[in-house]
Amino acid sequence: MRAAARVQPVQNVGPLALLGILVFALVFALLPSGNAPRAQTGVTLQNVQLTLYPARDPEAVWQFRAAGVKNDPVSSTTELSRITDGQRLLRARNPDGSFSGAETLDATIAAPSLTINGQDDMVTPRADITLVKECADLSLDGTAAQPVKIEQGYGFSAPHAKLDSPAIKGEIQDLRMDFQFNVEQAGAQSNFGWDPDASETCRDGKRVPL
Repeated sequence: MRAAARVQPVQNVGPLALLGILVFALVFALLPSGNAPRAQTGVTLQNVQLTLYPARDPEAVWQFRAAGVKNDPVSSTTELSRITDGQRLLRARNPDGSFSGAETLDATIAAPSLTINGQDDMVTPRADITLVKECADLSLDGTAAQPVKIEQGYGFSAPHAKLDSPAIKGEIQDLRMDFQFNVEQAGAQSNFGWDPDASETCRDGKRVPL
């Protein structure tokens, strides 16, 4: 009787152990091999309205509509495709320094695609930017090695830019400009300046005849 009692548990454990081995083998077989393509990460969304509050520029808010938005947590990047209604807003403050909730349009941006990195800076192959306060239109073109960059808390840069405003016009190489319309850098081959024949001025964000 004692011998039978000791053998019975061994007979029950055998099938369970075999089942465990089979399950482990199945899971192992389904795991991707070292030569297989790397698994996809992140999230892809369609027809999204995105609002960005950059930590390095707390006064600003960026808003975009995009046909596609892909976020990759591994590289800390967000890619926007087919962008419309891109704009930069400035947040007003109360006398005590708190945000009042009021916002004014500072700039608009149109671009075929946009990549936002972990510091909230943006890169794009090309962009059309309008600085509303100055009525200034800029067409920015980048290259594969040097794309158009938009740096939070500063402004933007591009290998080549066309500038059209009521007072200043021309083309600028290796441009760096802040959001206040100050040209911080311009290459030697640039050709821009005040228009002596200007027939317009900028008033309340609109071009009006002189």
